Amino acid sequence: MFTHSIRRRLVIGSAALTATALALAGCGRSEDTPSGGSQPTTSVSEGPATGNLTVWAMGTEGENLPKLMEQFKQANPGVNVTVTPIPWDAAHNKFTTAITANTLPDAAMVGTTWMGEFADLGALDPTPQGFDNSGFYEGALDTTKVGGTQYGVPWYVETRLVFYRKDLAAKAGFSTPPTDWDGLKAMAKAMKEKAGAKYGINLQPGGDGSWQTVMPFAWSAGANITGDDQKEFTFDTPEMQEGLKYYQSFFTEKLAGTDLPPNQTEAQFVNGQVPMFISGPWMAGSVAKAGGDAIKPNIGVFQIPKNKTATSFVGGSDFVVFKSSKNKDSAWKLVKFLSDAKTQASWFKLSSDLPAVKSAWEDPSIASDPLLPVFGKQLEDAKAPPAIVNWEQVAKAFDTEVEKMAKSGQSPADTAKAIQTKASAIGTGGS
Repeated sequence: MFTHSIRRRLVIGSAALTATALALAGCGRSEDTPSGGSQPTTSVSEGPATGNLTVWAMGTEGENLPKLMEQFKQANPGVNVTVTPIPWDAAHNKFTTAITANTLPDAAMVGTTWMGEFADLGALDPTPQGFDNSGFYEGALDTTKVGGTQYGVPWYVETRLVFYRKDLAAKAGFSTPPTDWDGLKAMAKAMKEKAGAKYGINLQPGGDGSWQTVMPFAWSAGANITGDDQKEFTFDTPEMQEGLKYYQSFFTEKLAGTDLPPNQTEAQFVNGQVPMFISGPWMAGSVAKAGGDAIKPNIGVFQIPKNKTATSFVGGSDFVVFKSSKNKDSAWKLVKFLSDAKTQASWFKLSSDLPAVKSAWEDPSIASDPLLPVFGKQLEDAKAPPAIVNWEQVAKAFDTEVEKMAKSGQSPADTAKAIQTKASAIGTGGS
């Protein structure tokens, strides 16, 4: 995610599943200004960027971004860009301290789950006119909107698919992957009964970040996290219960296990113990590394199976400009450069971060890959949690109740009610 999820830095596939992964994540809208909220009247000026710009970026993105800045400086010889890499585990505190001390950079990469908090603190500059929002995946664009105002633009994205062993699926009687809930359940059963798997699928039984795997099923059943105004939580609904019930059924029917050791997903996939799991694009290369050449042809992915919809989770990172910047015009020119389709394709080749701009997926480096286009298709129906201040606290409460449901048999109805009670007590936050 980003949302700063449980993401690991792993190897992701190019066409041969060998490119280095530095990535951790409907049709776009056509408005050039935020929908609702404050409408910016400013626009990015014509001409090149000038002056000094300071930029923060986390993890491996921060280490690689200076290479991309060389392209920006060639097109804008009057600008000097200083990129500061920040470790992920120190980033949130560094940002909040800088907001208080008024020592922020001009622009920065920001995890999608931090957008609501930073906007509420008054730190983010609204996106000016002139950005082609129709070019972004809609789910990714929504991560930039807080209270109806757009702050920044999506920079890179990720989403979740079902990974499966194609050879074991064939042994289980599936020549094509399932497309609906009944099909996924049937495939998990067949993997266990006919293909010799210990469990048909690896699902998180609660714990840190499990909401990212559970919510796609809830969204697909028609559930929402909040109402349209993002003021009240809507966890305790029949739709949420339906998604939770389906998720729990894999554990009660022993198709998913609560006893699997952590951080062994790749090994369990390679040895056939658990031949399906839900994760993001970085896992393709990780599995290939664990299984060698023999496993590569048998790595398959398919979209989240459909109930009412086939909605997955969208994560990634946004790029923002801070209100305190003394060089906002040039900072927004940098953000515009980063959101150009050609730049996004170049960044993918540097980092393997998947583009937030749809047209960048036409680049051969992505289009020719055996797996990545499926992620692109899934991104057309993918959601993130609303950009609310207290989401991280709510997510932890969600994870705790899911664990009770998966491991202790707490009913889906009681789980939904408990999540609702805890979330309402926490509140959405904001001023």
